[in-house]
Amino acid sequence: MTFDQIRTFLWVARLGGFRKASERLHLSQPAVSTRIANLEAELQVSLFERGPGHLILTKQGQQLLTYAEQMLFVEEEIKHRVGSAAQVEGLFRIGASETIAQAWLPDFLQAFSTAYPSVNVDLTVDISGALRDGLVERRLDLAFLMGPVSEFSVKNVALPRFDLHWYRAAHLGEVDLAQTPVISYASRTRPHRELTSALAQRVGPKMRVFTSASLSASLRMIAAGIAVGPYPKVLAAPFIDAGDVTEFDPDLPLSPLEFTASYLAEPRSVLVETSAEMARDVAAKWHQSHPE
Repeated sequence: MTFDQIRTFLWVARLGGFRKASERLHLSQPAVSTRIANLEAELQVSLFERGPGHLILTKQGQQLLTYAEQMLFVEEEIKHRVGSAAQVEGLFRIGASETIAQAWLPDFLQAFSTAYPSVNVDLTVDISGALRDGLVERRLDLAFLMGPVSEFSVKNVALPRFDLHWYRAAHLGEVDLAQTPVISYASRTRPHRELTSALAQRVGPKMRVFTSASLSASLRMIAAGIAVGPYPKVLAAPFIDAGDVTEFDPDLPLSPLEFTASYLAEPRSVLVETSAEMARDVAAKWHQSHPE
């Protein structure tokens, strides 16, 4: 029995199939099948019940899964705690919302690259809903998103929040929210729900709300005078510096954006856990140097 066999078994069990495990491990599907077959032969038990299009762990497979998670976590912890972090290799898949990407994400990537120079990074910038799905479906290892993620299998590390400020085009005068459209985050997000609720109470049925998953596009629409809207200052800063938008107060306060560094709690990964803590520290330092 080898660590490679145990690692392969773990990912087949976690991802529910040989093809997905082969993609995760960067192996051919026959190589994955051979490792599982050799492991079953050595243990003299069946670890999976093979059905049409899916795999189900047997009782023995469930028992082995518990040991496999413990063994591989200890192996990874030894490499991190005893060995040099610079020797850690592999692919680390990170997802980040656009707000984070335009704020402290470059600082985090620099710190991560310094700590783990041999780890390749696959970065995805997307809306929080898509990042959540990617995390739960194990297409991401770590996600910086509007959280927390409520799935029981997900661990959330709280990150510094972003206050929302209202912006309008610099050439506009007094803003009447009953006449001027408001542009917001994508629908089915907490900021959008809170904004539409507040506007409904203030403006009523005459309110007009645009939505966009692209925050930079939203700020360009604000700069053009098409709409007004609430966004973190870090997103609006380039437009403010260019003299295209300015902050105003419509007396409609909104809750700050809450972000988390979220990852799957099982199987445990020292690299993921350490990176989430690194992100928290980098974000705190960035917010201290960029007071709103």
